[in-house]
Amino acid sequence: MKFSNTLIQWYLQNKRDLPWRNDTNPYTIWLSEIMLQQTRVAQGLPFYLRFTKAFPTVFDLANADEEAVLKLWQGLGYYSRARNLHKTAKQIAFELNGEFPKSYKELLHLKGIGEYTAAAIASFAYNESVPVVDGNVYRVLSRYFDVETDIASAGAKKEFTQLAAELLPKGNANIFNQAIMEFGALQCVPKNPDCGICVFNDSCLALKMKKVAQLPVKSKKLKVTKRYFNYLVFSDENDNTLISKRTQKGIWHNLYEFPLLEAETAETDIAILELIQNQNFVDNDIKEITLHNTEAIVHKLSHQHLTIKFWKIKVEKTLLNGMDCISASKFPFPIVIYNFIEKEWL
Repeated sequence: MKFSNTLIQWYLQNKRDLPWRNDTNPYTIWLSEIMLQQTRVAQGLPFYLRFTKAFPTVFDLANADEEAVLKLWQGLGYYSRARNLHKTAKQIAFELNGEFPKSYKELLHLKGIGEYTAAAIASFAYNESVPVVDGNVYRVLSRYFDVETDIASAGAKKEFTQLAAELLPKGNANIFNQAIMEFGALQCVPKNPDCGICVFNDSCLALKMKKVAQLPVKSKKLKVTKRYFNYLVFSDENDNTLISKRTQKGIWHNLYEFPLLEAETAETDIAILELIQNQNFVDNDIKEITLHNTEAIVHKLSHQHLTIKFWKIKVEKTLLNGMDCISASKFPFPIVIYNFIEKEWL
């Protein structure tokens, strides 16, 4: 098909030189796909390089401590990916003797591997003729073929997967899947693509009908919850502080943080100060309380916007279970907390 051949030719001339494309190792392909979910390549690449250096094989990852995995992941976000990655590595290493399943259907039996990741590994590592459908693919196909199906609707995935499957050239699933994803990432970008230089500018239906900006259709909007975090950074006469693991389910599970006072609404600084003074967070007399950042940090996650303030609290006596700052910094933290630690202590 002309579309497929043109796309592959474009890819061969324009593709980025990325380390996971240099071989067909399912382990490194799997790592890259998990790391690049909801993450730009430029952001994910340094993490990938550090990760593969620390854990060059699936056995190295499986045998690692979860905190070591989370520490290397620190700053990449969506930490459930790291925890699931670790669990899946254990399954592959200890139940499958380090051997990845060799087909799309078998890959789906692994924990944390869904249809997209299974298709990526199957086609990139084993050249299995199965389509990979991500946001880039939705965008390219919806524009080129003028598909107005809402990509957030129930039947969209099946429709686009079937269309992508029909375009797969026989024996070239590997290169075609990489080509269409790369085309969406570099050329057919979400906003203001340069259609004048596009290899499909004579055949793209969206361009012909001036609908490029309207496609793909996505009507479902994510509900964003607002939360207000006040972190209490205690310090004693020895400059020790307090941190603890965030064990409750939800954001930042199993990462570390300072004692947290979460307010239901955007309380005034005076109201928060009174709450700190009136609640016994530690069995110690408070000498001084200062607000580190009068202008709150707004930390945006996919479904939550966190308004964060750090309160420095000096106490009289030695903190029970206190830890020196350098030792504390070695634990995995949400990046917004680690940035504070790095600025204040390191």
